[in-house]
Amino acid sequence: MTDLTKLTLAEARDGLAKGDYTSVELTQAHLKSMEAHRNLNAYITETPDKAIEMAKVSDAKRAKGDAGNMEGLPIAVKDLFCTEGVQTTAASHILEGFKPEYESTVTSKLFDNGAVMLGKANLDEFAMGSANTSSYYGNVINPWKGKDGKNLVPGGSSGGSAAAVAGGMALAATGTDTGGSIRQPASYCGIVGLKPTYGRCSRWGVVAFASSLDQAGPMTKTVRDAAIMLGSMAGHDAKDSTSAPMAVPDFEAALTGDIRGMKIGIPKEYRVDGMPEEISKLWENGVAMLRDAGAEVVDVTLPHTKYALGTYYIVAPAEASSNLARYDGLRYGQRVMDEGDSLDDMYSKSRAAGFGKEVQRRIMIGTYVLSAGYYDAYYNKALKVRRRIYEDFANAFGKVDAILAPTAPSAAFAIGENEDDPVKMYLNDVFTVPASLAGLPGLSLPAGLSSEGLPLGLQLIGKPFDEETVLRVGGVLESAANFTAKPFGQEG
Repeated sequence: MTDLTKLTLAEARDGLAKGDYTSVELTQAHLKSMEAHRNLNAYITETPDKAIEMAKVSDAKRAKGDAGNMEGLPIAVKDLFCTEGVQTTAASHILEGFKPEYESTVTSKLFDNGAVMLGKANLDEFAMGSANTSSYYGNVINPWKGKDGKNLVPGGSSGGSAAAVAGGMALAATGTDTGGSIRQPASYCGIVGLKPTYGRCSRWGVVAFASSLDQAGPMTKTVRDAAIMLGSMAGHDAKDSTSAPMAVPDFEAALTGDIRGMKIGIPKEYRVDGMPEEISKLWENGVAMLRDAGAEVVDVTLPHTKYALGTYYIVAPAEASSNLARYDGLRYGQRVMDEGDSLDDMYSKSRAAGFGKEVQRRIMIGTYVLSAGYYDAYYNKALKVRRRIYEDFANAFGKVDAILAPTAPSAAFAIGENEDDPVKMYLNDVFTVPASLAGLPGLSLPAGLSSEGLPLGLQLIGKPFDEETVLRVGGVLESAANFTAKPFGQEG
């Protein structure tokens, strides 16, 4: 039998439909792979018993002719999504042992469509990070290795999800993207990551980082897989006031393979100082591929791009400081209290012990920019700049159908690099943050290899709620790039 862990989501779906194997067999293969690759630390919580039980139910449904869109397909769930009865930690000590009594809307939709949960994937604590090194449960290791054999970061914050998919430990995974946390790890791990338009997928039941930016999306092996999975994640949710009341299109049907006559924008502001030559070359190759496929390449300008990173690191920490105020050691989560302590003592001790350094740093930044003396100088000004960034994209999309840019300024770097320089770490999001601030859909796909033999991604940005065009162009670019390289152990 074919190695079932090397199948794409679409291939596995078709094989199940033909009866080539059962969901139980497919799930068991991935559980064995998870066990064999525990050294990568991709999962915080493995749920083998639950997975086999769900797979058996899926096989029974299929036998009755009642198969859903994701029926019997084993996936990883980022440990930011609340899962009923299964520990949900957000990779933080403060939520260790927390078992929700409810299911997030996105995972509920996936399970209703037949998806099988293999476990809860590791991440940066509260989704704050670009390297997946801030998790209380230890850093995740990228399945790819550099030429020097060093362990590499998988990107963040959805690093566990990316590593699980790239390493054959899940057919696909859920991720969340606040400033690039689906797209950047997808680029580092050589997979596809799709951040939908803000409001396309419900945020209900997803542990909040920055509420005006957080968006759930699929992390998969191919563009077609992303289209399949997004169809089962998206849809209006009355429980989420930011959820868009829009019908869910057939995303897979958008993959026509034809982009003739489409206009693709190339933003000059993304040619940043010090951009590595191999990133520039990758971008040029992507432009040539789309031009060869019949698209018209158009130069566009996004003049406020240079302010995007600074704006993001005011808005996101400000929202985080508000959202994370609920973790007080009183209602749920970890509590640290000595005899004779006041309520304030308990509050401060619980938060100091429960939050890691990066989360504490961002809470402090957010609290500072929201304080009475600095609200107008920082936060209010950042909101105005954010609006300008959105208007830049709106003007550009008056001329083009999609925008092509690099996903990240480099390939994956070694674990431990940049750890002492948070600003340098934040620069990993320089190409992904603008689309997040504008609430636009963005797709990263592997398009080449670095000089070290590591994957490099290109990013497609689309108009609001036009994931179909992003996927269509992505499918063509994927075929032209013909990226077939795999991490060590996943070849063949």
